[in-house]
Amino acid sequence: MFISIPQLHIPDGFLTLAVSLVCWAAALVILYLAAQKAQENFNERLVPLAGIMGAFIFAAQMLNFPIAGGTSGHFVGAALATIVLGPWLGILVMAAVIILQALLFQDGGLVAMGANVLVMGVVPAFVGFGLARSFLGRPLSQRLLMIGAAAWLSVMAAAFITAILLWLSGAAALGIVVPAMVGVHALIGLGEALITVAAYSFIIQTRPQLLQQGQTSGGRSWVIGGVLLALAVVLLAPLASSSPDGLEWVAAEKGFLELARDAPYELLPDYTIPFLGDGAISTIIAGLIGALLILAIALTITRSLRREQ
Repeated sequence: MFISIPQLHIPDGFLTLAVSLVCWAAALVILYLAAQKAQENFNERLVPLAGIMGAFIFAAQMLNFPIAGGTSGHFVGAALATIVLGPWLGILVMAAVIILQALLFQDGGLVAMGANVLVMGVVPAFVGFGLARSFLGRPLSQRLLMIGAAAWLSVMAAAFITAILLWLSGAAALGIVVPAMVGVHALIGLGEALITVAAYSFIIQTRPQLLQQGQTSGGRSWVIGGVLLALAVVLLAPLASSSPDGLEWVAAEKGFLELARDAPYELLPDYTIPFLGDGAISTIIAGLIGALLILAIALTITRSLRREQ
């Protein structure tokens, strides 16, 4: 049976139980620290912004874009999330996206969920934010260049860590899986860089105060516009490339795709509504459900930080 494996979403079966449990432990510790740090650095402007950012990232991740060799990739968004929200809240929002994808859409394994939080949330968040932060205060052109580089490197770091986890689990030899994962994601990272720079530029041009610590957003019309923009991205989901994603392509090429295991249940598998089939309407409705849920979850997370102050 063919199992769809979106880019960097590790399915159950690829990692051993021991590696998965270590990843779970590390992810839980980091998420706990992230909640503490996010509370310390709380700013009112982050409440709606976190919800909009979560919904946008979820929607954008549905849009696979083609790259060379009959492969595709999709936006990860961790660098953008942490540049806009800060590293700690950005990690929490990314974790919410990744967990919902696994629980509701069977996108990524349940046992491997801790690894996915690390690979798609924590690692690219720290790499992206750390590099982009070094250019704060520089001219916009230099800032955008560094943000693009940070987004690209964040994907490369995530691909490298995924390769290490696969090697530790015995799925593939180190000398095979590392070049394969890094090679294909070097191209995917270019798409990540372009989308990140475009999104950051859009915020700079329309609502620059959202990126300024200690500033309030002023008004609420931008919130409605931001939510509608995030939801509008879902409408493009049926146009996504159907070519194999980065991890799926590597797994097929290197002979460990058959290790992947189906989820023990199905709710909205592969971003579709079961009774509607796998057509465009089904995908759009499933995507809107996911984006709205992420919007609500991210708002709840951020508001809980405010109440605990």
